Amino acid sequence: MTVEQIYTGCLAQGAYYIESDGEAVVIDPLREVQPYIQKADNNNAKIKYVLETHFHADFCKWTPGSE
Repeated sequence: MTVEQIYTGCLAQGAYYIESDGEAVVIDPLREVQPYIQKADNNNAKIKYVLETHFHADFCKWTPGSE
């Protein structure tokens, strides 16, 4: 299992990418989704879940397949 925090300092927001056995989950994704898609593609994984722990009024919601 791989757990990686993806932190954006200018927004003071942390997201998490967790991958195991070819499946991945993204927790509290940032607006720019390409890094998650690229990371999954590079590891031959599929993003199966996107979880949000709290509401972001200024962010667009993203789900796999909506890019």
